[in-house]
Amino acid sequence: MCTLGRVTAEADLPATGEHAGLRDRKKAATRTALANAAVRLVRASGIEAVTAEMIAAEAGVSTRTFHNYFSSKEEAVLHYFENYVRDWVDEFRARPADEPIWDSIEAVVVDVVTDPDRPLEETVEMLGMCEFNPTLLAKQVETNSRVSRMLGEVIAERTGTNPDTDLYPTLVHTAVGGACKSALDLWMSGRSTASGPEELVRDALRQIRSGLPEP
Repeated sequence: MCTLGRVTAEADLPATGEHAGLRDRKKAATRTALANAAVRLVRASGIEAVTAEMIAAEAGVSTRTFHNYFSSKEEAVLHYFENYVRDWVDEFRARPADEPIWDSIEAVVVDVVTDPDRPLEETVEMLGMCEFNPTLLAKQVETNSRVSRMLGEVIAERTGTNPDTDLYPTLVHTAVGGACKSALDLWMSGRSTASGPEELVRDALRQIRSGLPEP
């Protein structure tokens, strides 16, 4: 069990200055710990067998705390993926501002695919579960909207486009997402002769780059 420990009640901290920042960090840490605990349990037992009480215990907090952050176990699981995208966005923003956008995208995607702390099999397994579980699928709409917004905004920042009025940011992140999924599906199927998933992802992005130049 991964124990987060008892989290100081946010009400004990004034919502100003340094204390406000500390409170926000503690809340974010608690939310992430609960989401990670939910994914660990769901992978081990299946989502039908997991309860909010089990997730709270796994994270080392009370069930009441769980419900302060999530309305359901499905929401907690989906938050795990939202955090995954936030990490991608943060890494993308950290790339050199003058680096061509497709070089930045490829570097970040390869880092994600080869990250030893996030085994590829685990990621693919969880994505598949979200795709085929009716309850999770029904709750994905709001999460997908936030994720799409994040990705569109970070691409718009780099390209000088508008995520609300220009098609380019949406085209890029949708194309990249589809390319990565196709590459990983092929790799996990065992049919590919590639040396690894990195080779397939690079090839997929190379093919997209040839047909979707930077504006």
